[in-house]
Amino acid sequence: MTRKQRRLTMIGGALVVLGIAAALVLNALRDSIVFFSTPVMVAEHHIKPGQRFRLGGLVETGSLVRGDNLAVTFKVSDGSATLPVAYKGILPDLFREGQGVVAEGALDGSGVFHADTVLAKHDETYMPKEVADALKKQGHWKDDYGEQASGKPGEQASGKQGVSQ
Repeated sequence: MTRKQRRLTMIGGALVVLGIAAALVLNALRDSIVFFSTPVMVAEHHIKPGQRFRLGGLVETGSLVRGDNLAVTFKVSDGSATLPVAYKGILPDLFREGQGVVAEGALDGSGVFHADTVLAKHDETYMPKEVADALKKQGHWKDDYGEQASGKPGEQASGKQGVSQ
């Protein structure tokens, strides 16, 4: 075997090993790659009780109920389906009805999502891309969402954000 043939064999073998390693890693992470599921996705994929995942959507107006010892229940909707959520803890300051939310937890046997983490959008213009796409797909997208992100038409940004005097 010549020197060139040995070199090509080594490179080919290394590429095969690298390809197998990449396939194993991607297969192991297959279920974790999705950032979150909407209520429709939860119903379609028949997620098993106890399986952890992230749930994203809008907090349904009128569904927030505060209980004892920081317990709250609310419903997350994507316009087509709604999923009840139970959470015990301090909600983020920006959490409110009608706004985007991502909750992490698991379903119980009765179909209630028990969240151990709740994330609210960080300002009035933020919406996760997946939530925006789901709203557009369901026909619940408001045209002023995009205008809020860029500012009101005709106004110019001052460029002095976060400056204290």
